Amino acid sequence: MFPASSLLTTLVLALAVSANPVVIRDSLVKLPLARRLNTTSIHNLIRHDLARAKYLRTRGEAVAKGLEFDAAAAIVNEPVDNQAVSYIASVGVGSPATTCTEYTDTVTLASGLVIAGQSIGVASSVSYMLDATVDSSDLSHSQATGFDGTDGILGIGPTILTQGTLSPATSTLIPTVTDNAFSKGLITANQIGISFEPTTVEEVVNGELSYGGVDTSKFTGTITFAPITTTSPASFYWGINQSIRYSTSTTILSSTAGIVDTGFIKGTTLVYIATDAYNRYRTATGAVLDNTTGLLRITSTQFAALKSLFFTINGVAFELTANAQLWPRSLNTAIGGSASSIYLVVSDIGTSSGQGLDFINGYAFLERFYTVFDTANKRVGFATTPFTTATTN
Repeated sequence: MFPASSLLTTLVLALAVSANPVVIRDSLVKLPLARRLNTTSIHNLIRHDLARAKYLRTRGEAVAKGLEFDAAAAIVNEPVDNQAVSYIASVGVGSPATTCTEYTDTVTLASGLVIAGQSIGVASSVSYMLDATVDSSDLSHSQATGFDGTDGILGIGPTILTQGTLSPATSTLIPTVTDNAFSKGLITANQIGISFEPTTVEEVVNGELSYGGVDTSKFTGTITFAPITTTSPASFYWGINQSIRYSTSTTILSSTAGIVDTGFIKGTTLVYIATDAYNRYRTATGAVLDNTTGLLRITSTQFAALKSLFFTINGVAFELTANAQLWPRSLNTAIGGSASSIYLVVSDIGTSSGQGLDFINGYAFLERFYTVFDTANKRVGFATTPFTTATTN
């Protein structure tokens, strides 16, 4: 049984597929998000993100083949700890709970969004936490590190990813938080809008998750939607097709499949691209690998000449400006870097293109664009924001 207390959780931003039209409402259920820089794990930023990429690829491939997924095997030889950057929110878990292998209880996400009968998993190790439901284990006392002040993970991932997580009924799918909210009529659309912002401080409330529609005050212009890719394993996540070019004509990555990754146990902090694309980016920018941080590094002169990256998604180019390609310089020392250096947030995913998961648009990308996960039409939406061209970094 879980006490009626407020749990601080890390958000997993992905939804299950359902049929409902996109709805833009004036009144939304909104959950504020606080951005936190995890100083206990930041020095291993690249290693964490690459372990995350390996996990996503391995799990997607297992689902595609109908195989049981072994989470431990997917992250073999990788310590289990949190990502460098996380977005956290206060979530209430009430009582009484049903005592069994899978707990159910009432989850309060925000005023007006109280979900009864929500599945809640209890994990002794972060590796085995569910992608799509709620885990309320005390992370500060589990086998994880870097979760101080965080009591659990709120998962709203694709329902198919819950298969194999319930024992002994390993074939059972577990309804997600958003599934339940929609089925109970608590939200009018099985859809969420997500707003992040770039920042130069270690912790600040500057994000928002809106249930049941989008917050029109958070973006500018119109939303461009792209269908979920059919290419596996990206198709099992919020996967889309996109191409990337540098400046006006230098192709970095031809149109291919990858994912939009807002979080999970090791949410992706940077932007990752296939090795061949990464090498083209290094050549175009003149960047060198910094052995201390694992990030690419450029000089002041190279930064002055740095051009924008353009992510073309369903025919529309989204511009990641020169400033947006930088790690926040005020946080250089937090990653073990030099305060005077200039680091880039584009990194190598570790595999060549054509593998079915050739890029990950992580926080560094999403902090510049509003994102919509439209489960009804199986698509992801993007729009510019007042921070798209900000010089924050």
